[in-house]
Amino acid sequence: MRFSLLSPLDRLISPPPAPGRVAFLETHPYAHRGLHGGDVIENSRAAFHAAIAGGFGIEFDVQSAIGGEPFVFHDYDFDRLAEGQGPVAGQTGDQVATIRLKGSTETIPRLSEVLALVAGRVPILIEVKTKGRRIGAFCLAIRRALEGYQGPFAIMSFNPEVVRWFYDHAPRIVRGLVVTEEGKKGLRGRVERHLSLWRAKPDFLAYDIRDFPSRFPGLLRARGLKVLTWTVRTPDQNETAKAHTDQIIFERPASR
Repeated sequence: MRFSLLSPLDRLISPPPAPGRVAFLETHPYAHRGLHGGDVIENSRAAFHAAIAGGFGIEFDVQSAIGGEPFVFHDYDFDRLAEGQGPVAGQTGDQVATIRLKGSTETIPRLSEVLALVAGRVPILIEVKTKGRRIGAFCLAIRRALEGYQGPFAIMSFNPEVVRWFYDHAPRIVRGLVVTEEGKKGLRGRVERHLSLWRAKPDFLAYDIRDFPSRFPGLLRARGLKVLTWTVRTPDQNETAKAHTDQIIFERPASR
């Protein structure tokens, strides 16, 4: 793999963590938004129970209600997945907790409830969904929900400000930077990825499977940064993941 002129800066500004800190990331494939499909909706209690029963780790998303209370839900708006309208961030926590998931008798779960459900039985990846730079109240609420949790977990986000917040305010929590190169090819995209890395100082990357093979994660992995990949859905993608990454986030029963 060719040397990058920015590699020395990567190593200096964002060095890889101690191997033991992130070893759990490799132990299980992660069911993307839980093990869902058919009658089981994504990011639901049923999807999480199914993932645990299958022996998989779990990746799920958290959105902020008014005041920063974290709920396990992917979209910024209710419309696609739940029997509500408008943005999640426009409702109070008590209101969000009463909204049902479409095609289900379940309501949208609080982060605290999902943590109690998993109870450390499998590792979890918590993707923090945010818009903009005003993330402090939301990140603080996530940190508080995680206090005392017994089990392997990490937070991750596309937003480098979220990852940096945990670096500054909760350094014991393992944190990852989620990356896609879609729409960010060329010199500008490469510079943006390095700037995000330097700002976030992540313990690992969660990288778009469609981008492999890619020089950026390849060089970082070679110097010790763990690389996970999303979302693996086909046998060919699984083979690509085996060649270039340390673990998969998938949407089908899979094995490494």
